[in-house]
Amino acid sequence: MLNPQHQFVPLPGERILLTSPSRTTLSLQTPNSYPGKEPLNISSSGGTAYITSQRIVYLPASPTPQLQSFSAPILNLQDTHVASPFFGANSWTGVLKPVVGGGIPPHHAYIKLSMIFKEGGAFDFATTYERLKETITQAVEVARESGRQQGAPDLSDINLEQLPAYEDIGNTTAVSAAPHPPIQQPTPITPTVAPSFTTQRDSRSTVSSVGRDESHSWPPEQQQTPPDEPPPGYEEAQQQNSHSVVDNLERNLRISK
Repeated sequence: MLNPQHQFVPLPGERILLTSPSRTTLSLQTPNSYPGKEPLNISSSGGTAYITSQRIVYLPASPTPQLQSFSAPILNLQDTHVASPFFGANSWTGVLKPVVGGGIPPHHAYIKLSMIFKEGGAFDFATTYERLKETITQAVEVARESGRQQGAPDLSDINLEQLPAYEDIGNTTAVSAAPHPPIQQPTPITPTVAPSFTTQRDSRSTVSSVGRDESHSWPPEQQQTPPDEPPPGYEEAQQQNSHSVVDNLERNLRISK
């Protein structure tokens, strides 16, 4: 994997898809949920990470006896995601299942992998990895269904040109909602006055009116007209009244004399 100049050399049929900046850190630790007998803690303060068509590779800028290089198959990583703290650089984290004979003690079933991208590039790294993992997973499933796969999958036969296209969030077009019909203004309702109702009983008229004011007038056929002739006995009553008045006046004059 490395040449005498400590440079990365791809395997036959392997292609480099992404290279990180040189100040990327690496940390391999035993997760809290899988403590193990002897906790593992391997780290590098700076180096370069690669994503190839088959694996993830990390080369420290200053190799140590504990860490000369690191590589892991694409499908051996789970729960990978980018963490963005309020202060500091973004990191890419996942849970790794070590391969047998890869230099990690066998009693570590899983280890936590973390890379901090001090010079940026965490989201590009994560996006490239997820696209590659999806393509490899689909190829492996197709090979299993067709019965062509025997043993470990041959990743050199996967067509990387069929990777799903990455859609930049900044260039996406917002989908407009269906237009709503125009809202019609409600028609004002003019209050109406209830009609008047008239009931008649025999020769006497009684009126029950709803909403009638005091200026209501009687119908012409119901208006009372003054009689043309005086009532019976009217003239006799007037004569009696006049005679009584004269008699009283004469009586008063005689008494005064």
